[in-house]
Amino acid sequence: MSNSAIDTAEKPEFYLTEEHHPENSTMLGFWLYLMSDCLIFAILFATYAVLGRNYAAGPSPADLFDLPLVAINTSMLLLSSITYGFAMLQMERAKKAETLFWLAVTGVFGAVFIALELYEFIHLIHEGAGPQRSAFLSAFFTLVGTHGLHVTFGIIWLVTLMVQVSMHGLIPENKRRLMCLSMFWHFLDVVWIGVFSIVYLMGVLG
Repeated sequence: MSNSAIDTAEKPEFYLTEEHHPENSTMLGFWLYLMSDCLIFAILFATYAVLGRNYAAGPSPADLFDLPLVAINTSMLLLSSITYGFAMLQMERAKKAETLFWLAVTGVFGAVFIALELYEFIHLIHEGAGPQRSAFLSAFFTLVGTHGLHVTFGIIWLVTLMVQVSMHGLIPENKRRLMCLSMFWHFLDVVWIGVFSIVYLMGVLG
């Protein structure tokens, strides 16, 4: 019997499975984080549902929201989700350069989304429709702003992963991190669809 076979036979069972434990723990921990984020956004949506029609004799959604601009912004985030999917396909094919390219495109779409959102906020505040104007606007800025902060964090995370992939390649650890960011990015996409439908679309057309 070879030394490697003896060594394997002498290793306890927990040792043999130890190298798989960090990956499972990371994914479980990240799913728990996403569920906690779901609760946060559920609370913010519920708050908006309660306060969304309290205008305090101020402007309503129909007076404030520019649907074509919001539609363009929504398309930026949806496209970023598609390009991230392309990055994951290239990652599975072990193509580092192509993975980095699609990650960069995703980051650009995300940055445009944030820029348009900031433009909207600045425009509303300039028009006197800041978060202190009414309960509706307080709930709006809190919900949309929280989502924007998440996207900003996602872009920072994406850039960090691009640096790590550039330095170390598509090693298992980087693949696992890219998978976690993929779940996070698609989660933000789903949340924004809810924001667009409930806050903007129903607000203007309702």
